Amino acid sequence: MIRIKHTNSNFEREPLIAPFGFKGGSVNELWQVAVRLEEQSGTASVGLGVQSVLWSDADVFTRYAQAAGNAMMYLMTEYALQKARDISFDTPMDLLDELFPIVYAYGKSMTGNPNLRATFVLNALVAVDNAAWLLYGREKGIEIFDELIPAHVRPALSCRHKHLAAVPLVPYGIPLQEIHRMLDEGAFFLKIKIGSDPELDGDRAKMLAWDKQRLSAIHEIAKDRYTSFTDDGRIPYYLDANGRYDSRDRLLGLLDHADQIGALDQIVLLEEPFSETCRIDVSNIPVRIAADESAHSDQDAEARIEMGYGAIALKPIAKTMSMSFKIAKLAHEKGIPCFCADLTVNPVLVDWNKNVASRLAPLPGMRVGVLEENGHQNYRRWSEMKSYHPCNGASWLETTDGLFTLDDSFYQKSGGIFDRSNHYDLLVKS
Repeated sequence: MIRIKHTNSNFEREPLIAPFGFKGGSVNELWQVAVRLEEQSGTASVGLGVQSVLWSDADVFTRYAQAAGNAMMYLMTEYALQKARDISFDTPMDLLDELFPIVYAYGKSMTGNPNLRATFVLNALVAVDNAAWLLYGREKGIEIFDELIPAHVRPALSCRHKHLAAVPLVPYGIPLQEIHRMLDEGAFFLKIKIGSDPELDGDRAKMLAWDKQRLSAIHEIAKDRYTSFTDDGRIPYYLDANGRYDSRDRLLGLLDHADQIGALDQIVLLEEPFSETCRIDVSNIPVRIAADESAHSDQDAEARIEMGYGAIALKPIAKTMSMSFKIAKLAHEKGIPCFCADLTVNPVLVDWNKNVASRLAPLPGMRVGVLEENGHQNYRRWSEMKSYHPCNGASWLETTDGLFTLDDSFYQKSGGIFDRSNHYDLLVKS
Protein backbone atom coordinates (compact mmCIF):
# COMPACT_ATOMS: atom_id res chain seq x y z
CA MET A 1 0.00 0.00 0.00
CA ILE A 2 1.16 3.53 -0.78
CA ARG A 3 0.65 6.17 1.90
CA ILE A 4 1.26 9.87 1.24
CA LYS A 5 2.92 11.78 4.08
CA HIS A 6 3.56 15.16 2.42
CA THR A 7 2.21 17.16 -0.51
CA ASN A 8 2.84 20.49 -2.19
CA SER A 9 1.44 22.36 -5.17
CA ASN A 10 2.02 25.49 -7.22
CA PHE A 11 1.00 26.97 -10.55
CA GLU A 12 2.20 29.26 -13.34
CA ARG A 13 0.03 31.45 -15.54
CA GLU A 14 1.07 30.97 -19.16
CA PRO A 15 -0.14 33.70 -21.55
CA LEU A 16 -1.44 32.81 -25.01
CA ILE A 17 -0.42 34.49 -28.25
CA ALA A 18 -4.01 35.63 -28.84
CA PRO A 19 -7.42 34.83 -27.34
CA PHE A 20 -8.20 31.17 -28.04
CA GLY A 21 -11.84 30.83 -29.08
CA PHE A 22 -14.10 27.78 -28.70
CA LYS A 23 -17.52 26.96 -27.21
CA GLY A 24 -18.54 30.49 -28.15
CA GLY A 25 -16.01 31.98 -25.69
CA SER A 26 -12.25 32.53 -25.48
CA VAL A 27 -9.34 32.32 -23.05
CA ASN A 28 -6.12 34.33 -22.99
CA GLU A 29 -4.07 32.29 -20.50
CA LEU A 30 -3.82 28.75 -19.17
CA TRP A 31 -2.67 27.80 -15.68
CA GLN A 32 0.07 25.17 -15.47
CA VAL A 33 -0.21 23.20 -12.22
CA ALA A 34 2.51 21.14 -10.55
CA VAL A 35 1.97 18.91 -7.51
CA ARG A 36 4.44 16.97 -5.41
CA LEU A 37 3.64 13.74 -3.57
CA GLU A 38 5.99 12.20 -1.02
CA GLU A 39 5.44 8.68 0.28
CA GLN A 40 6.21 7.49 3.82
CA SER A 41 9.44 5.91 2.58
CA GLY A 42 10.66 9.27 1.26
CA THR A 43 10.03 8.46 -2.43
CA ALA A 44 8.64 11.56 -4.17
CA SER A 45 7.21 12.53 -7.55
CA VAL A 46 6.01 15.64 -9.36
CA GLY A 47 2.95 15.58 -11.61
CA LEU A 48 1.72 18.25 -14.02
CA GLY A 49 -1.67 19.43 -15.22
CA VAL A 50 -3.10 22.21 -17.35
CA GLN A 51 -6.37 23.86 -16.37
CA SER A 52 -9.03 24.59 -18.99
CA VAL A 53 -12.13 25.97 -17.31
CA LEU A 54 -13.92 26.84 -20.56
CA TRP A 55 -13.40 23.34 -21.96
CA SER A 56 -14.31 21.50 -18.78
CA ASP A 57 -17.35 23.55 -17.71
CA ALA A 58 -18.47 26.49 -19.84
CA ASP A 59 -21.07 27.48 -17.21
CA VAL A 60 -18.37 28.05 -14.60
CA PHE A 61 -16.34 29.99 -17.16
CA THR A 62 -19.33 32.21 -18.01
CA ARG A 63 -20.40 32.78 -14.41
CA TYR A 64 -17.03 33.83 -13.00
CA ALA A 65 -14.07 35.91 -14.09
CA GLN A 66 -11.44 33.87 -15.92
CA ALA A 67 -8.98 34.06 -13.02
CA ALA A 68 -11.71 33.15 -10.50
CA GLY A 69 -12.61 29.99 -12.43
CA ASN A 70 -8.96 28.99 -12.56
CA ALA A 71 -8.54 29.73 -8.85
CA MET A 72 -11.46 27.47 -7.98
CA MET A 73 -10.08 24.61 -10.04
CA TYR A 74 -6.67 25.03 -8.44
CA LEU A 75 -8.24 24.98 -4.96
CA MET A 76 -9.88 21.67 -5.90
CA THR A 77 -6.44 20.29 -6.79
CA GLU A 78 -5.08 21.42 -3.43
CA TYR A 79 -8.12 19.96 -1.64
CA ALA A 80 -7.49 16.64 -3.36
CA LEU A 81 -3.89 16.69 -2.11
CA GLN A 82 -5.03 17.26 1.45
CA LYS A 83 -7.46 14.34 1.23
CA ALA A 84 -4.83 12.12 -0.42
CA ARG A 85 -2.82 12.22 2.82
CA ASP A 86 -5.64 10.24 4.48
CA ILE A 87 -5.87 7.53 1.82
CA SER A 88 -3.76 4.40 1.43
CA PHE A 89 -3.90 2.95 -2.09
CA ASP A 90 -2.58 0.05 -4.12
CA THR A 91 -2.76 1.75 -7.53
CA PRO A 92 -3.43 5.29 -8.78
CA MET A 93 -6.76 4.08 -10.17
CA ASP A 94 -7.78 3.19 -6.62
CA LEU A 95 -6.73 6.65 -5.45
CA LEU A 96 -8.81 8.33 -8.17
CA ASP A 97 -11.85 6.25 -7.21
CA GLU A 98 -11.48 7.47 -3.62
CA LEU A 99 -10.75 11.12 -4.41
CA PHE A 100 -13.25 11.81 -7.18
CA PRO A 101 -16.53 11.84 -5.16
CA ILE A 102 -14.91 13.83 -2.33
CA VAL A 103 -13.50 16.49 -4.64
CA TYR A 104 -16.70 16.56 -6.72
CA ALA A 105 -18.78 17.41 -3.63
CA TYR A 106 -16.28 20.11 -2.67
CA GLY A 107 -16.35 21.55 -6.20
CA LYS A 108 -20.14 21.74 -6.28
CA SER A 109 -20.14 23.63 -3.00
CA MET A 110 -17.34 26.02 -3.94
CA THR A 111 -18.67 26.90 -7.39
CA GLY A 112 -22.27 27.05 -6.19
CA ASN A 113 -23.16 24.77 -9.08
CA PRO A 114 -24.99 21.55 -8.17
CA ASN A 115 -24.69 20.49 -11.83
CA LEU A 116 -20.92 20.94 -12.03
CA ARG A 117 -19.60 18.86 -14.91
CA ALA A 118 -17.53 15.86 -13.91
CA THR A 119 -14.89 16.92 -16.43
CA PHE A 120 -14.15 20.01 -14.32
CA VAL A 121 -13.27 17.72 -11.43
CA LEU A 122 -11.17 15.37 -13.56
CA ASN A 123 -9.28 18.34 -15.03
CA ALA A 124 -8.47 19.43 -11.47
CA LEU A 125 -7.19 15.91 -10.65
CA VAL A 126 -4.83 15.42 -13.62
CA ALA A 127 -1.68 16.65 -11.86
CA VAL A 128 -2.49 14.57 -8.76
CA ASP A 129 -3.13 11.45 -10.85
CA ASN A 130 0.07 11.91 -12.89
CA ALA A 131 2.11 12.33 -9.72
CA ALA A 132 0.48 9.20 -8.30
CA TRP A 133 1.41 7.15 -11.39
CA LEU A 134 5.03 8.32 -11.20
CA LEU A 135 5.16 7.58 -7.48
CA TYR A 136 3.64 4.15 -8.08
CA GLY A 137 6.23 3.51 -10.80
CA ARG A 138 9.12 4.46 -8.52
CA GLU A 139 7.78 2.30 -5.70
CA LYS A 140 7.46 -0.67 -8.09
CA GLY A 141 10.72 -0.09 -9.96
CA ILE A 142 8.88 0.67 -13.22
CA GLU A 143 10.80 2.80 -15.71
CA ILE A 144 8.90 2.38 -18.97
CA PHE A 145 5.32 3.26 -19.86
CA ASP A 146 4.45 -0.22 -21.14
CA GLU A 147 4.92 -1.62 -17.64
CA LEU A 148 2.86 1.19 -16.13
CA ILE A 149 -0.21 0.17 -18.15
CA PRO A 150 -2.41 -2.16 -16.07
CA ALA A 151 -2.49 -5.69 -17.50
CA HIS A 152 -6.24 -5.58 -18.19
CA VAL A 153 -5.78 -2.38 -20.26
CA ARG A 154 -2.82 -3.54 -22.38
CA PRO A 155 -4.88 -5.12 -25.20
CA ALA A 156 -6.32 -1.62 -25.87
CA LEU A 157 -2.82 -0.11 -26.06
CA SER A 158 -0.93 -2.78 -27.97
CA CYS A 159 0.19 -0.85 -31.07
CA ARG A 160 3.60 0.74 -31.49
CA HIS A 161 3.39 3.42 -34.14
CA LYS A 162 6.55 4.67 -35.81
CA HIS A 163 4.70 7.81 -36.86
CA LEU A 164 1.85 9.93 -35.53
CA ALA A 165 0.01 12.52 -37.59
CA ALA A 166 0.51 15.85 -35.82
CA VAL A 167 -2.98 17.33 -35.94
CA PRO A 168 -3.01 21.15 -35.89
CA LEU A 169 -6.01 23.14 -34.72
CA VAL A 170 -8.00 25.44 -37.01
CA PRO A 171 -9.71 27.79 -34.51
CA TYR A 172 -12.38 30.36 -35.26
CA GLY A 173 -10.18 33.32 -36.02
CA ILE A 174 -7.29 31.76 -37.92
CA PRO A 175 -6.62 33.49 -41.26
CA LEU A 176 -7.06 31.36 -44.36
CA GLN A 177 -3.47 31.98 -45.39
CA GLU A 178 -2.39 30.25 -42.17
CA ILE A 179 -4.26 27.12 -43.26
CA HIS A 180 -2.43 27.28 -46.58
CA ARG A 181 0.84 27.49 -44.62
CA MET A 182 -0.04 24.48 -42.41
CA LEU A 183 -0.72 22.32 -45.46
CA ASP A 184 2.35 23.59 -47.29
CA GLU A 185 4.47 22.58 -44.28
CA GLY A 186 3.14 19.01 -44.35
CA ALA A 187 0.00 18.96 -42.18
CA PHE A 188 -2.46 16.45 -43.59
CA PHE A 189 -5.17 16.16 -40.89
CA LEU A 190 -7.09 19.28 -39.83
CA LYS A 191 -9.04 19.75 -36.60
CA ILE A 192 -11.59 22.47 -37.33
CA LYS A 193 -13.46 24.28 -34.57
CA ILE A 194 -17.12 24.87 -35.45
CA GLY A 195 -19.96 26.37 -33.42
CA SER A 196 -18.81 29.99 -33.38
CA ASP A 197 -21.09 32.71 -31.98
CA PRO A 198 -20.22 35.29 -34.66
CA GLU A 199 -22.23 38.19 -33.23
CA LEU A 200 -22.08 37.05 -29.56
CA ASP A 201 -25.87 36.89 -29.37
CA GLY A 202 -26.35 33.13 -29.05
CA ASP A 203 -28.19 32.92 -32.39
CA ARG A 204 -27.63 29.39 -33.66
CA ALA A 205 -28.97 30.16 -37.12
CA LYS A 206 -26.10 32.62 -37.48
CA MET A 207 -23.76 29.98 -36.06
CA LEU A 208 -24.81 27.47 -38.72
CA ALA A 209 -24.41 30.02 -41.50
CA TRP A 210 -20.92 30.87 -40.20
CA ASP A 211 -19.95 27.19 -39.97
CA LYS A 212 -21.11 26.54 -43.54
CA GLN A 213 -19.12 29.47 -44.86
CA ARG A 214 -16.05 28.47 -42.87
CA LEU A 215 -16.16 24.84 -44.00
CA SER A 216 -16.53 25.96 -47.62
CA ALA A 217 -13.51 28.23 -47.35
CA ILE A 218 -11.33 25.55 -45.76
CA HIS A 219 -12.45 22.87 -48.20
CA GLU A 220 -11.60 25.12 -51.11
CA ILE A 221 -8.03 25.23 -49.79
CA ALA A 222 -7.68 21.53 -48.95
CA LYS A 223 -9.85 19.68 -51.48
CA ASP A 224 -7.10 19.23 -54.07
CA ARG A 225 -4.38 18.29 -51.58
CA TYR A 226 -3.38 14.64 -51.26
CA THR A 227 -1.53 12.49 -48.74
CA SER A 228 -0.17 8.95 -48.61
CA PHE A 229 -1.26 8.53 -44.98
CA THR A 230 -4.98 7.98 -45.62
CA ASP A 231 -6.64 5.15 -47.49
CA ASP A 232 -8.33 7.48 -50.00
CA GLY A 233 -5.40 9.89 -50.29
CA ARG A 234 -7.48 12.91 -49.23
CA ILE A 235 -6.97 15.36 -46.34
CA PRO A 236 -9.20 14.28 -43.42
CA TYR A 237 -11.29 16.81 -41.50
CA TYR A 238 -12.02 16.51 -37.78
CA LEU A 239 -14.82 18.90 -36.82
CA ASP A 240 -15.13 19.86 -33.15
CA ALA A 241 -18.45 21.44 -32.17
CA ASN A 242 -17.93 21.45 -28.37
CA GLY A 243 -21.64 20.82 -27.80
CA ARG A 244 -22.80 23.94 -29.63
CA TYR A 245 -25.47 22.31 -31.81
CA ASP A 246 -28.97 22.06 -30.37
CA SER A 247 -30.72 19.62 -32.69
CA ARG A 248 -30.22 16.86 -35.24
CA ASP A 249 -31.85 18.99 -37.92
CA ARG A 250 -29.37 21.82 -37.47
CA LEU A 251 -26.43 19.42 -37.54
CA LEU A 252 -27.81 17.70 -40.64
CA GLY A 253 -28.06 21.14 -42.22
CA LEU A 254 -24.29 21.48 -41.85
CA LEU A 255 -23.66 17.97 -43.17
CA ASP A 256 -25.99 18.51 -46.14
CA HIS A 257 -23.91 21.55 -46.97
CA ALA A 258 -20.72 19.51 -46.62
CA ASP A 259 -22.19 16.97 -49.04
CA GLN A 260 -23.10 19.68 -51.54
CA ILE A 261 -19.55 21.07 -51.63
CA GLY A 262 -17.95 17.61 -51.79
CA ALA A 263 -16.50 17.66 -48.27
CA LEU A 264 -18.68 15.08 -46.51
CA ASP A 265 -16.46 12.07 -47.25
CA GLN A 266 -13.46 13.92 -45.83
CA ILE A 267 -15.09 14.39 -42.41
CA VAL A 268 -13.60 11.45 -40.51
CA LEU A 269 -14.74 12.71 -37.09
CA LEU A 270 -17.37 15.11 -35.79
CA GLU A 271 -16.80 15.60 -32.09
CA GLU A 272 -19.40 16.51 -29.47
CA PRO A 273 -22.07 18.11 -31.66
CA PHE A 274 -24.62 18.24 -28.84
CA SER A 275 -24.62 19.15 -25.17
CA GLU A 276 -24.24 16.06 -23.02
CA THR A 277 -27.73 16.74 -21.59
CA CYS A 278 -29.17 16.15 -25.07
CA ARG A 279 -29.87 12.42 -25.29
CA ILE A 280 -29.86 12.34 -29.09
CA ASP A 281 -29.21 9.09 -30.92
CA VAL A 282 -26.57 9.70 -33.58
CA SER A 283 -26.34 6.23 -35.11
CA ASN A 284 -27.76 7.24 -38.51
CA ILE A 285 -25.91 10.54 -38.90
CA PRO A 286 -23.71 10.18 -42.01
CA VAL A 287 -20.33 10.79 -40.31
CA ARG A 288 -18.53 9.20 -37.36
CA ILE A 289 -19.60 11.06 -34.20
CA ALA A 290 -16.99 11.22 -31.42
CA ALA A 291 -17.47 11.77 -27.70
CA ASP A 292 -15.04 13.93 -25.73
CA GLU A 293 -16.27 16.04 -22.80
CA SER A 294 -19.41 13.90 -22.42
CA ALA A 295 -17.29 10.76 -21.87
CA HIS A 296 -16.28 11.73 -18.35
CA SER A 297 -15.98 8.10 -17.29
CA ASP A 298 -16.15 4.60 -18.72
CA GLN A 299 -19.84 4.47 -17.75
CA ASP A 300 -20.50 7.73 -19.63
CA ALA A 301 -18.52 6.42 -22.61
CA GLU A 302 -20.64 3.27 -22.66
CA ALA A 303 -23.82 5.36 -22.64
CA ARG A 304 -22.54 7.37 -25.62
CA ILE A 305 -21.64 4.22 -27.51
CA GLU A 306 -25.20 2.97 -26.98
CA MET A 307 -26.42 6.28 -28.51
CA GLY A 308 -24.43 5.59 -31.68
CA TYR A 309 -21.18 7.42 -30.97
CA GLY A 310 -18.47 5.79 -33.06
CA ALA A 311 -15.25 7.13 -31.53
CA ILE A 312 -13.93 8.35 -28.18
CA ALA A 313 -11.40 11.12 -27.59
CA LEU A 314 -8.98 10.00 -24.89
CA LYS A 315 -7.49 12.85 -22.88
CA PRO A 316 -5.06 11.63 -20.24
CA ILE A 317 -3.95 15.25 -20.01
CA ALA A 318 -7.49 16.47 -19.26
CA LYS A 319 -9.43 13.59 -17.67
CA THR A 320 -6.55 11.77 -15.92
CA MET A 321 -4.52 8.81 -17.08
CA SER A 322 -6.46 6.56 -14.71
CA MET A 323 -9.82 7.39 -16.27
CA SER A 324 -8.34 7.21 -19.77
CA PHE A 325 -7.15 3.67 -19.08
CA LYS A 326 -10.70 2.70 -18.06
CA ILE A 327 -12.26 4.31 -21.14
CA ALA A 328 -9.66 2.78 -23.50
CA LYS A 329 -10.38 -0.70 -22.13
CA LEU A 330 -14.15 -0.30 -22.54
CA ALA A 331 -13.86 1.15 -26.06
CA HIS A 332 -11.54 -1.66 -27.14
CA GLU A 333 -13.98 -4.28 -25.88
CA LYS A 334 -16.82 -2.56 -27.76
CA GLY A 335 -14.82 -2.21 -30.99
CA ILE A 336 -14.89 1.61 -30.83
CA PRO A 337 -11.77 3.46 -32.04
CA CYS A 338 -10.05 5.99 -29.81
CA PHE A 339 -7.68 8.86 -30.49
CA CYS A 340 -5.85 11.44 -28.37
CA ALA A 341 -6.93 15.08 -28.41
CA ASP A 342 -5.08 18.02 -26.89
CA LEU A 343 -6.06 20.51 -24.20
CA THR A 344 -3.39 23.02 -25.30
CA VAL A 345 -0.99 21.49 -22.83
CA ASN A 346 2.70 22.10 -22.19
CA PRO A 347 5.46 20.08 -23.92
CA VAL A 348 5.88 17.62 -21.03
CA LEU A 349 2.20 16.74 -21.06
CA VAL A 350 2.22 16.39 -24.84
CA ASP A 351 4.41 13.33 -24.25
CA TRP A 352 2.05 11.92 -21.62
CA ASN A 353 -0.57 12.08 -24.38
CA LYS A 354 1.88 10.75 -26.96
CA ASN A 355 2.53 7.63 -24.90
CA VAL A 356 -1.14 6.73 -25.24
CA ALA A 357 -1.61 7.89 -28.85
CA SER A 358 1.39 5.86 -29.99
CA ARG A 359 -0.23 2.66 -28.71
CA LEU A 360 -3.79 3.10 -30.02
CA ALA A 361 -4.95 1.36 -33.20
CA PRO A 362 -5.24 3.76 -36.17
CA LEU A 363 -8.56 5.45 -36.83
CA PRO A 364 -10.53 3.87 -39.70
CA GLY A 365 -9.17 5.20 -42.98
CA MET A 366 -5.83 6.24 -41.46
CA ARG A 367 -2.48 4.56 -42.08
CA VAL A 368 -0.77 6.15 -39.07
CA GLY A 369 -1.76 7.07 -35.54
CA VAL A 370 -2.91 10.60 -34.75
CA LEU A 371 -2.18 13.13 -32.03
CA GLU A 372 -3.64 16.59 -31.78
CA GLU A 373 -1.03 19.06 -30.52
CA ASN A 374 -1.68 22.79 -30.70
CA GLY A 375 0.47 24.27 -27.93
CA HIS A 376 2.97 25.69 -30.40
CA GLN A 377 0.09 27.54 -32.07
CA ASN A 378 -1.16 29.14 -28.88
CA TYR A 379 1.43 29.64 -26.13
CA ARG A 380 3.40 32.88 -26.25
CA ARG A 381 6.42 31.25 -24.56
CA TRP A 382 6.34 27.85 -26.28
CA SER A 383 10.08 27.79 -27.00
CA GLU A 384 10.88 28.54 -23.37
CA MET A 385 8.35 25.93 -22.19
CA LYS A 386 10.09 23.30 -24.35
CA SER A 387 13.28 23.94 -22.39
CA TYR A 388 11.49 22.62 -19.27
CA HIS A 389 11.14 19.18 -20.90
CA PRO A 390 13.74 16.78 -19.47
CA CYS A 391 14.39 15.44 -23.00
CA ASN A 392 14.46 18.82 -24.72
CA GLY A 393 16.15 18.41 -28.09
CA ALA A 394 14.99 14.82 -28.67
CA SER A 395 13.92 14.23 -32.25
CA TRP A 396 10.50 12.89 -31.26
CA LEU A 397 9.52 16.22 -29.69
CA GLU A 398 9.43 17.89 -33.11
CA THR A 399 7.36 17.32 -36.24
CA THR A 400 8.60 16.89 -39.80
CA ASP A 401 6.20 17.00 -42.74
CA GLY A 402 3.21 16.78 -40.42
CA LEU A 403 4.50 13.76 -38.49
CA PHE A 404 5.96 12.91 -35.11
CA THR A 405 8.55 10.21 -35.75
CA LEU A 406 8.81 7.78 -32.83
CA ASP A 407 12.11 5.91 -32.86
CA ASP A 408 13.35 3.35 -30.34
CA SER A 409 14.56 6.12 -28.03
CA PHE A 410 11.02 7.43 -27.63
CA TYR A 411 9.80 4.06 -26.40
CA GLN A 412 12.91 3.44 -24.29
CA LYS A 413 12.51 6.84 -22.62
CA SER A 414 8.68 6.75 -22.57
CA GLY A 415 8.71 10.27 -23.93
CA GLY A 416 10.69 11.41 -20.90
CA ILE A 417 7.77 11.24 -18.47
CA PHE A 418 9.81 9.35 -15.86
CA ASP A 419 12.63 11.91 -15.98
CA ARG A 420 12.68 14.92 -13.71
CA SER A 421 12.11 18.47 -14.96
CA ASN A 422 14.26 20.88 -12.98
CA HIS A 423 11.87 23.73 -13.68
CA TYR A 424 8.75 22.01 -12.36
CA ASP A 425 10.61 20.32 -9.51
CA LEU A 426 11.74 23.73 -8.26
CA LEU A 427 8.19 25.05 -8.54
CA VAL A 428 7.07 22.63 -5.80
CA LYS A 429 10.31 22.16 -3.91
CA SER A 430 9.43 21.55 -0.24
